[in-house]
Amino acid sequence: MIVGILKEIKIEENRVCMTPAGVEVMRGRGHEVLVETDAGVGSGFGNDAYLDAGAEIVASAEEIYARADMVMHVKEPQPSEYPLIRTGQIVFTYFHFAASEQLTRAFMETGAVAVAYETIVGKDNSLPLLTPMSEVAGRMAAQQAAKYVERAQGGRGILLGGVPGVQPATVLVIGGGVVGTHAAQMACGLGAKVYLLDTSLERLRHLSEVMPKNCFPMMSSPAVIRELAREADVVIGAVLVHGAKAPKLITREMLATMKRGAVLVDVAIDQGGCFETSRPTTHTEPTFVVDGVLHYCVANMPGAVPLTSTVALTNATLPYAVEIADKGWHQAARDNDGIRAGLNIVAGQVVYQGVAEAFGIDCLPVEELISTDVARACA
Repeated sequence: MIVGILKEIKIEENRVCMTPAGVEVMRGRGHEVLVETDAGVGSGFGNDAYLDAGAEIVASAEEIYARADMVMHVKEPQPSEYPLIRTGQIVFTYFHFAASEQLTRAFMETGAVAVAYETIVGKDNSLPLLTPMSEVAGRMAAQQAAKYVERAQGGRGILLGGVPGVQPATVLVIGGGVVGTHAAQMACGLGAKVYLLDTSLERLRHLSEVMPKNCFPMMSSPAVIRELAREADVVIGAVLVHGAKAPKLITREMLATMKRGAVLVDVAIDQGGCFETSRPTTHTEPTFVVDGVLHYCVANMPGAVPLTSTVALTNATLPYAVEIADKGWHQAARDNDGIRAGLNIVAGQVVYQGVAEAFGIDCLPVEELISTDVARACA
């Protein structure tokens, strides 16, 4: 198979979807790898490193889309790329379709095969390709909160961990999954008082056993969120609904009850955000203020630490990319339940329920699709 590695074109995105070490593995399996010029520079990997690994350096995204059987990205295709995507071509990346009807309908029109990193499921029912970036984003959420709660950045002017004789900041983390746990660990490490909310009692029992003593796992409810939001200096939104839009857990009305200069960090912004007043921001202009509350809603937080993020992402995605390249998407989906769960749109059909429900689109069951002649023709 010919595999294309694209340079990211989303604003302030410096990651690349595969390291030179990953290219070497692909070449060892007999696949041809095309890498767009300077695709890895932002992550510290020059063109020569890819050439040494056996890749062909290609001058443009247009050529990669024209030649590659499978195109790999980090972020979702941008509007300028829609016309380049070919019928039957595999696009393997983070899509987050449920957050964008424009992207969903544009991809349906291409007739291509969308395999979404974020919906691939592991044997333990985990989300193995979402996990590494969730780990990075969770840790970054606490770092960014510590910075933006400073007065010079528009925050309350409070040190997250306080000092002897002075109260530390209060941090509310909503969601006790990978993002929330890593955010809470970092905030606890800085010395903050941290409330970590989740709706699973089993998960809360586990968190109570493993988290530091300055972390207080609690059952989440609208009433608890309202109460703790009033107390919080920082709120980190870390709620993921698998393959669907994030719920709105902090409402506009709740902002009026919060401290002036408090900071909201919305890590769920890729899935539409879990604060009602959230809108996507960039690393260049990361924050905005609503009703005296500072919002940090950067949609590609791990892009600020691209070397760490690129290596972590390749470690997770490479086994799946190799299997798809070895077998083709159709056979890989038949053989691997996780890859089958990664299929979101195939040949103009939405095959992932969460995406279909987000926009009222008919959903073709993926099990029915992979047994059809149409699907085999696209494989």
